[in-house]
Amino acid sequence: MDALKGVLQESRKHYLDLENRIEKKLKSLPSGSVKVRRIAGAVYYYLQERVGDKVVHRYLGKEKPEALMKQISERRALKAELKKVREGLKLVRRAEGRKRA
Repeated sequence: MDALKGVLQESRKHYLDLENRIEKKLKSLPSGSVKVRRIAGAVYYYLQERVGDKVVHRYLGKEKPEALMKQISERRALKAELKKVREGLKLVRRAEGRKRA
């Protein structure tokens, strides 16, 4: 029983550490999405994000913002990973609760 308890504690510690690292990385990445607008045949790029209750568009320019798009893509992947980490953490906590009873 002690071995199982140790495994659960290690798993919880691992998930909490991973959750903290992902959250820290998410804070450094931009939020929102890049939107393309065609006006009079020209292409313009905007960053679209929610600020409070409003959706705000910030002009980025005529050049495709590859670096920004890559960062936004990385943010989406990290958010998906964070969701899985939190699900795993929930399972570990649930299992720890059963072992106490």
